[in-house]
Amino acid sequence: MRKNIVAGNWKMNNDLAQTQTLITALKAQEQTSNAEVMVAPTFTNLYSAYETLKETNIEVVAQNMHFAENGAYTGEISASMLKSIGINTVILGHSERREYFNETDELLAKKVDAALAKGIRVIFCFGEELADRKSGNEETVVGNQIKNALFHLPAASFQNIVLAYEPVWAIGTGETASPDQAQDMHAYIRKTLADKYGNDVAETISILYGGSVKPANAEEIFSKPDVDGGLIGGASLKAEDFFAIVNAF
Repeated sequence: MRKNIVAGNWKMNNDLAQTQTLITALKAQEQTSNAEVMVAPTFTNLYSAYETLKETNIEVVAQNMHFAENGAYTGEISASMLKSIGINTVILGHSERREYFNETDELLAKKVDAALAKGIRVIFCFGEELADRKSGNEETVVGNQIKNALFHLPAASFQNIVLAYEPVWAIGTGETASPDQAQDMHAYIRKTLADKYGNDVAETISILYGGSVKPANAEEIFSKPDVDGGLIGGASLKAEDFFAIVNAF
């Protein structure tokens, strides 16, 4: 049975006081679904968020990490550092990391390996840009991103991997991705996994949708058979909106 997951990516938002205010509001919300709930504050607020939420059903996860265990990588954070403060899940490959920090599939493969080696679950992000969609190459692009970063792994590793499809072409471009388009891509992703690892792996891995999920559209998107949840951006910064999405299952 696949897990339903709603993960809030707070990106570079909220100082310590704002983080605690949002967490207090989140703790006051009532969850009526069985979805697994996660939030990803900034690095500086991970530990305080973890301490505040560790007795709740909201998991605190990291937005990124480096592939090295330690060393001369100024400004970077290792898997062991995350584990040492109670963090057991990390987002890797987000479209903003790929665009602004030039993260490649090859680099991300090393990050995935480093996370899994320390027992950290990976939310692996990928998705095509507008030019890819307009040229009809979206499946090729998405397939290659998955294959290049993940297909060196043994099947057992996918027990600790969650996939998150980001239709980059429909984020901040004025274009809109429909729930049916989300389903079509998620079905392709699952088939790609099945072709490599078999149906047992493909049917148990959760695939999240990362394309502007909001309270108004969450129920329709989550009703699609291959959509197992959402990676939520802006709406995760408002407690009521975020839990409206969580409870859309």
